[in-house]
Amino acid sequence: MKSGVVIFPGSNRERDMLRALETITGTKPVPVWHADRELPDLDLVVLCGGFSYGDYLRTGAIAARGHIMPAIVKAANEGVRVLGICNGFQILCEAGLLPGVLMRNAGLKFVCRNVKLEVANADTDFTRKYAQGEVWPCPVAHGDGNYFTDPETLNRLEGEGRVALRYADGTNPNGSLNDIAGILNARGNVFGMMPHPENMIEPLNGATDGRALFESVLEAVA
Repeated sequence: MKSGVVIFPGSNRERDMLRALETITGTKPVPVWHADRELPDLDLVVLCGGFSYGDYLRTGAIAARGHIMPAIVKAANEGVRVLGICNGFQILCEAGLLPGVLMRNAGLKFVCRNVKLEVANADTDFTRKYAQGEVWPCPVAHGDGNYFTDPETLNRLEGEGRVALRYADGTNPNGSLNDIAGILNARGNVFGMMPHPENMIEPLNGATDGRALFESVLEAVA
């Protein structure tokens, strides 16, 4: 699988993501600089976590208008799989590739801890290696992860099975509507989530449950 990790000023999870992708796919991913205007030939584009442009204006708002974004939008519209983690999720929403917005956490504090994720839809390119309803641990680290959208869009997301992950067992760290932790676009090739599966891929991390997400994409591409 040919993958690339987009790096913006303020990104801080690119090394974690690059290592996770290489470890799981066996192929070295390509770092993609925000000022580039074209993407290499990729099967998966990843927007990693961090604080792009210092979260000025709104989280992800400046990055969503970066030089590389038209190429990412074009790739997504052509069916290339795009994954946004944490700040990447925020950028995808600000760029219009996913609906809704990530607001300040309900508790108005930065949250850094493990949560439990429930697989709400195992029939996606990003969750197919999990079982429906499976609950697994994953860390979060964000101050603006409170997912919000209008009632009509929320009903559509739920009705179309586009909520792929939820916070389980009362571990919602940010107040997200319906405990939403990760959503898909209508086509199913763009996925955004707040937790960090790239930090749950090796036993030294305390668990390896995050591997299945990347293995799901690898299988879908194959």
